This record gives sequence, C-alpha cells and structure tokens, in this order.
Amino acid sequence: MTGSHAGEIEVGDGRATVSGEISTAQAPSVVARRPLFELLSDAGSGGVTLVSAPAGSGKTVLLRSWIEGAGLDDRTAWVSIERGERDAKRFWLALIEELRAAVGADAFVEKLAPSPDFDGESVVGRLLSELGSLDEPVLLVIDDLHELGSPEALAQLEVLLARLPPLLRVVLATRHDPQLGLHRLRLAGRLTEIRASDLSFTLEETRTLLAASGVALGDENISLLHGRTEGWAAGLRLAAISLAGHPEPGRLVAEFSGSERTVADYLLAEVLARQPENVRRLLLRTSVAERMNGALADVLVGDSGSERTLQALEETGAFVVSLDASRSWFRYHHLFADLLRLELRRSDPQAVEGLHRAAAEWYSEHGYVVDAVRHAQAARDWRFATRLLADHSFSLSLNGQGATIGVLLAAFPADALSDPELAAVFASCKLASGSLDDAAAYIALAERNASAVRGEPRRRLDVTLAVARLLLARRRGDFGSVLDEVKSLLGPADAQTLTDVELGNDVRALALMNLGIVELWSFRFEEAAHHLEKGLELARRIGRPYVEIGCLGHLALLAGLRSFALSRERCDEAIAIAEAQGWASEPITWVALALRCGDDVWRGSFEEAEHWLARAERALRPDIEPATGLVLHLARGMVHVGRHQLERALVEFRAAEELQTLLVAPHALSVHVHLFLVHTLVRLDDVEGARATLARMDEEHRDCGEAHAARASVHLADGDPQAAIDALTAVLNGSASVVHISSVIQALLLDAVAREQLGQTQTAESDIERALELAEPDGLIFPFVMTPPHDLLERHQPHRTAHASLLQDILDVLAGSSLPARADEPQQLRENLSEGQLRVLRFLPSNLSAPEIGNELYLSVNTVKTHMRHIYAKLGVHRRTEAVERARELGLLRPSSRHR
Repeated sequence: MTGSHAGEIEVGDGRATVSGEISTAQAPSVVARRPLFELLSDAGSGGVTLVSAPAGSGKTVLLRSWIEGAGLDDRTAWVSIERGERDAKRFWLALIEELRAAVGADAFVEKLAPSPDFDGESVVGRLLSELGSLDEPVLLVIDDLHELGSPEALAQLEVLLARLPPLLRVVLATRHDPQLGLHRLRLAGRLTEIRASDLSFTLEETRTLLAASGVALGDENISLLHGRTEGWAAGLRLAAISLAGHPEPGRLVAEFSGSERTVADYLLAEVLARQPENVRRLLLRTSVAERMNGALADVLVGDSGSERTLQALEETGAFVVSLDASRSWFRYHHLFADLLRLELRRSDPQAVEGLHRAAAEWYSEHGYVVDAVRHAQAARDWRFATRLLADHSFSLSLNGQGATIGVLLAAFPADALSDPELAAVFASCKLASGSLDDAAAYIALAERNASAVRGEPRRRLDVTLAVARLLLARRRGDFGSVLDEVKSLLGPADAQTLTDVELGNDVRALALMNLGIVELWSFRFEEAAHHLEKGLELARRIGRPYVEIGCLGHLALLAGLRSFALSRERCDEAIAIAEAQGWASEPITWVALALRCGDDVWRGSFEEAEHWLARAERALRPDIEPATGLVLHLARGMVHVGRHQLERALVEFRAAEELQTLLVAPHALSVHVHLFLVHTLVRLDDVEGARATLARMDEEHRDCGEAHAARASVHLADGDPQAAIDALTAVLNGSASVVHISSVIQALLLDAVAREQLGQTQTAESDIERALELAEPDGLIFPFVMTPPHDLLERHQPHRTAHASLLQDILDVLAGSSLPARADEPQQLRENLSEGQLRVLRFLPSNLSAPEIGNELYLSVNTVKTHMRHIYAKLGVHRRTEAVERARELGLLRPSSRHR
C-alpha cells in the first residue's frame, strides 16, 4: 500500500517501510516453527489443545501462522476474549457468531439471539447437538482465555470441552491454566499441551528471526540477546525492530536487562523514539481504547489514514492484533498497551481525559453503548456516562448484558447516586437480581431528586420510574397500586408521549408485557389481553423474542379461561420460539411450560404433565416471586391429585395459600387454590380444616362460583345435601361468576352427589351428562378426579350418554391410569417443503455426507446445506436424525428406507 502523506507505512512481502523523511525498520518476519506446527497438526479433531504461556510468548502469532500455513482459514472460528470479560452471555454470543462464520451462516449453528435471561447450559446443549451434525472438521480457537472472568461461562465451556463432537477441534490460548477440569482430558489422552518452554525461541530460531529482519549480529551477540530475553517472542520481535539499522547494535544488545518487564520498558522507549511522529502519535493516543478501528483512530489522532497504519503495524506481529477477518478492528498486545498508556500519562497527561471523552462520543454515535459508557467514566464525565446508561439500560438488559450493567454501575463514584437517572438504573438492576428492598430504596431516592431533571429527560425518567414501580409491584404482588399510572403513559396518548420523550420501543414493549401480566393477576382480563396483544405485536415488529415469549405465555393463560386448544397453541408457539433461541430453560419460558403441564393435568395425561412440570421448574430462578410460586405449587398439587397422592397435594396447595399472604392483592388463581384445598381436605376427612380454609378466603372472593362450590363440598361432608344444593344454585344458574368452566363442571358433580343422596336420581344423571358435555370439547378429566363421584359415573352406562369415550377415559384415570398425551389435530407443517428440499430430504436417512448428496443431485455443497437448514427449520428439529424421524411421522418419508 502507498499513500500520499509523509510517514505512511508501506507493507509488502513481510516488510514495513515508511515513505517520507523518516524510515522504520524492516518488520520481523514470522518464523516457521515447524516442530510446533507439527504438534498442532497432529492433535486431531475431537480434542483440545492448550497453549498456555505468559504475555508476549508468541501464542497468537504461532496459531495464526499455523492456521494460514495449514490452509485452515475457511474452517476456523477465532474468538478473542475482551479484557476483563465477565459477561457469560456476551462470550457465547461471540463464540457462536464466529462458529457460524466458520461453518457457514446457512449451516448447522443457529444464531443466538440476545435476551435478558441467559441459560448457558441450554446454549451449550443446543450447540453440541448442532455441531454433532458437522460433516467437515472445524477449528475453534479461543484466544486470551485468561481474560474470561465469568465462573458461569467457564463452567459452561468445561461442559463443551468434555463432550466435544468428533469433528470439532478446540485450541485454548491463555496466560495461565484455566479452571476447566483439564486433568480429565489429560487422563483421557484428549489434551495436547504447549507451554512457555515450548514457545521460547531456540538460539537457531532467534538467528533466523534476526536475519529475516535485516539485523546483522555476530554469534556472540545473538547468544547474548537470546539469553537476556530467554527466548521471549515479543522481546525478540521488539528487539529486532530496534536493532535493524541501529548504528551500534552490539552496544544496544549489551544494554539489555534481563526481566521481561524491563526489556519491554526499554524497547518501548526505543521503538517509540524511532517511529515517525504520526505513527508515534497514533500509538500513544489510541492506547486509551481497548479496541479500535480506523475511523475511531482517526478521531483520536486528528488525522486520516489510521486504518492503513494499524494494518501495517499488525503485519509486524509485535504490537497489534486484528480482531476480525477483514482486519478492520484491532487491539494492542495487552502488555504493550499498558506501557503505551503509561507513556501517554507521562508525556501528555492533560490529553488523557479528552481522548476518553472523544472515544465515548464516537462509540455513542456508532451504537457501542458499553464502550461509550466506559470511556465516559474514564473521562470522569459522570453526567454523560449517566445519560448513556439511563437511555440504554433497558435495551442492554434485553440484550442479555445485565451483568455488564452491574459492572458499569460499580464504576460510578458513591456521590453519583444523587443523580435520579442513575438511581433509576440502579433500581432496575436490583429488581433483576431480586433485591426488592434495595430496588424500592433506589426508586425512592430517584423520586426525591427527580425535580433536578427537566424537559424531555424528566419525561423519560418518569416513564423509567413508572416501569420500575410496575416491576416492583409485580414482584411483590401489589397488583393494583401502579396500574393507572402506567396506563396513563401507555394509554390512548401513548404515541405522542413516547415520541416526546424519545422512549425506545424496548422500554415500551417491556412495559406493555409487564402491565398485561399485572392486569392478568388482578382479574382485569380484557385490559390484560389488550396490552399483551399490543406488546406481542410490538415485540414481533422490533425483533424482541424475549418479550414475544412472555406475552405469548400469559396470553395462553388468558386463552385457557375460554379454550384449552387456543392456550396450547400459544404455549407451543412460545416454547418453539424459546427453543429456537436456546432459551428452553430460561425464566421467561416458565409460564408456557407450566401451562403445558396444566393442560396435560386437565386432560388426565399425568406422566406428560410431570415432564412439563420438570421443565418449568428448571426455568425458575431461586428468587422466585410469590405470584410465580403460587402457580408452581398449584400445578404440583394438581399433578399429585392426579396421581392419587392427596397428602402431597395438600402440602403444595397449602404452600400456594401461604404465598398468597405475601401478595398485597389477591392473585387471580387464588380462588382455585382455596377450592382445591377445601376439596382435598374434605377427601382426607379434615372437615374442620376445610371449614377454616373457607373462613380465610378473601372477602371479595366469597361470592364467586368457586367459593360456592367449596362450601357445597363442606356441606356434603357435614351430611347436609340440601345445603350443598342451595350453595350451588348460584353457580348453576350463572349468577355467580367463575374463573373457568371447570368450576361449573365441579359444581355439577357436587350437585349430582347431593341429588343422589336425596333420591333425585334422574337429576343426578342429568348433572353427570351435563358435566360430560361441558368437559367434552377440551377433553377435561381433572374435575372428575378432584371431585370423583365414582358410583354415579360407574352407573352412567355408555348407552345412556353421548360421551362414552370421555366417560371411559375418566373411569380409566380414576382406576389409576394416566392417559397418553393427545394431539388436537394431525401434525402438519407450518410451511411445505419445496421440491428441492424434498429431493434432499430423501437422502437424509442414508449415510451420505452433504458433499456426496450434492454429487448425487448435481448440487453444490452449499446448496445442499442450505436445503438441510431449511428442512430442519420447517420440521422444527436441529439434527439430521431428528429430521428423518419427524419426516416419517409426517409421511414425508417411508417408515423404513434402504441405506445407501
């Protein structure tokens, strides 16, 4: 490359020179280290290579030169860990993106979407499943692993390494051994190790490096330099740059001291002193940034052409490391960067804060919020840092960077908390971690100081605080206290309000979802449906699957009040989205999972219900909110009833009732808790306990249909069938409202028992038939299990009912059976396979690889892989074997096929 301004670096054939008045030394060439290359190549797929050595040992240069020489560039995923990385989600996002680039975006590795919650185990499990379908070897290099400070990410990486697919090879480059249980890999013979002693340049390699760099030294001085540097790669490379063209290279070698740090300090001064002014200025002023590209460097330097200079410096292999395949983003060697910053503070201390401020503004303008906040903090511009974090905290949270927000907050000084906008961010962070009292304190602090904020920022602060109060109210079960306030911000005037305060769609979508959830638990079902639907629509429009799943799950609960079929459809949609994103065990998915459990309980499929219940439990956090816990205990209790384990069911129903006391307002499902608790106590002959439970019911629930049914159950236990009939009249004539049709079914069953005891056999039979009629559309079994009129059902012979099949299922369940899960309709594809996809599908049961299938069909391997990816997506699977099985279920493949 050549340029027009003096001092520009020119690169060609491994040589760096400078056109203009001053000339730099020839760049040290990369020495072909054949024994290490052979060691790396001999470690095959399915294993792990550890390259562990101190800074500057040449780990990165070795790996990059080996990859290039072995022709592995196209199948290598290179992940460089950022300095001080503590965010597990960001680590896995980067790793998966690099893997996708290595295997092809249309191949097996699905994109990991951002979310506020993160389940690393699910991500690793999905990744292992996807990589198990590879048909060509892939190399994954994780560079600077020592910078990964997330225990969760390391634990998840350990799982990946322990279960590596056969065609995946992993290389770990680090300054010290990571806590990854590598001893197990070592004992299994799956670990190749390259240490500092292996990386140290031999005397002969030192001679080769110096000669290639144009440095003429006698054997004695070469030996002295090798001894003083102890073969340290970075020291030798820096020495080669300083020695090239030096008038007295022998004297320079003699003046070297022995330690790594001392050598680096000395060479830093020598290198900087010998660089052209524009290169020296670039090195010092860009050292404030952990990573940079040409545009940012131009801003910091106040000149143009920085990208060409950075690329030329990267060619030397001693200063700069490229972070992407296009060589547009760079970072300095960490040790070198530290020394550059030290020199900048020594030579131009007044410039440091201004450079950080300029970097903060550039990162902010280009959407790199986290980097912008960090530089604003380094510039001690707390106002700008607060503004950035306040404006973007919701979006960062939805992107799964909650841990990063916590780190950024910790960097603010204590007196910055007086800023109400920062206090509001602290409140949201505490809410996410379950520290409700701390969250309330920060909300109160922000409210006290809110008068200091004016104009549009004040409107934004009001919205942020309203959403924070809403989330706090939801976690505490105080469902009614903030509904009107939040609705005033998101109601009929929301478009104008949101435009005025520039409220981001992320905040609005999150607010709509949580508003709908709070309204749902507050019996405001129509309002809840309205806001959840709006939240769902917005989430789909702006691409926020996290909010989409949350809205779908709670809309499924609302739908279940009318139709279990519609509820199942929404649950399945939410779960499918979650699984596609790798969030199958994240908290946002628990509602849909719990409802699928409930659906199978209502239909008598208790084994399947236990499966969904276990998945729902895995998706919950330890700091479970009372409303969530109530639903979970209710679901567990129902499963125990279905298994005829009444004592265990009683424990769960009582736990649900206890959680109700932690809620400021009654929960929408608390009526079912009391109804099931009373019925269970009566069946366990604890009539006094049932009566006491009735007495504890909230006043506003005592006239609902479920309360009437509960009282009828106690009257029957007391031997007063007429009182039971009287209590049920309001339910059966429709004057008492019920949460769900199942409560009417239970009322009919209780009425049938009471009528039978009074000798009103025909009315009792009519009640049974009516109960079966109401249960038939959704195949409801559970009401008959909770209130089992065995004799009446046994006598209700098939020829006297229009619901013989349902009746037989009920009798089977009462006898101890668990019905198999039932589909509502034959399984169908959401989108038909194309003709090309069908042709590829027919080869999937064979043993042919993707290239071999391409040969058979005269298609390129990329076309075959694209067809396979679309087949997997349309079939809702992730692996080839799963695709074959699913296709056979759908009749797209014959039950058995001949293997080719």
